[in-house]
Amino acid sequence: MKGIVLYGALGKFTWRMLATVLAGQGIVVFLGALVARGIAVADGDDAGSTWLWVGTGLAVLCFVAAGMMRRPYGVTVGWLIQVATFAAAFVVPAMLIVGFIFLLLWVGSLVVCHRVEQDQARRQQEAAST
Repeated sequence: MKGIVLYGALGKFTWRMLATVLAGQGIVVFLGALVARGIAVADGDDAGSTWLWVGTGLAVLCFVAAGMMRRPYGVTVGWLIQVATFAAAFVVPAMLIVGFIFLLLWVGSLVVCHRVEQDQARRQQEAAST
């Protein structure tokens, strides 16, 4: 699958789409943190506020990583966030579904945007040669 990278500079269209995916993921992860706190409080577990802070930290990291997509290491941080979202499923099992959805959006954006940018470069070359 061409376009799947772990590190490196991304095209403008690609990093914008990945930043959008991470911003949406940040919102959903924060809502998951609220659910984790609610479940802990309902069970009488004292870790409720801890789960809220950890989840909020991951949500903030999503937004920070969205801003780092222009940098070569931004995509690496994005991959780590995908892994952390799956790890959140140990606290809130529904985060497994969220993790799969956002992983699909992440990989899909990498692959499709890579194709789009290749097509744009090809069209620019064709236009320049005529």
